[in-house]
Amino acid sequence: MDPTDPGRPDAALEADQVFELAAEVFRVMSAPMRLKIISALCNGEKNVGQLLAEIRTTQPNMSQHLNTLYQAGVVGKRRDGVQIYYRIINDRVVNLCRAVCTQIAMETDGDPA
Repeated sequence: MDPTDPGRPDAALEADQVFELAAEVFRVMSAPMRLKIISALCNGEKNVGQLLAEIRTTQPNMSQHLNTLYQAGVVGKRRDGVQIYYRIINDRVVNLCRAVCTQIAMETDGDPA
């Protein structure tokens, strides 16, 4: 069933909910730093130190973006001693991110800069 079909009862309300949820996904993905973090975590879980070795930023900035991704349900975390490891738990966001970034890279002839 298509939630945006105007012939369905409450279709406008359901469509609004779908659009609100989609807007929230795009809000979470709107920061390049969060896209870099998602990309870095696609190959498996990492702690903040490992992420900082791959992504140039400050530790407080990294932690802020990881918290946003965690609160949005994109990443999960587990504690191992004093280390916290982050992993992807929302494959839909990863697939959307990958599709958009791949399309943009193709349109720029593979030059993401």
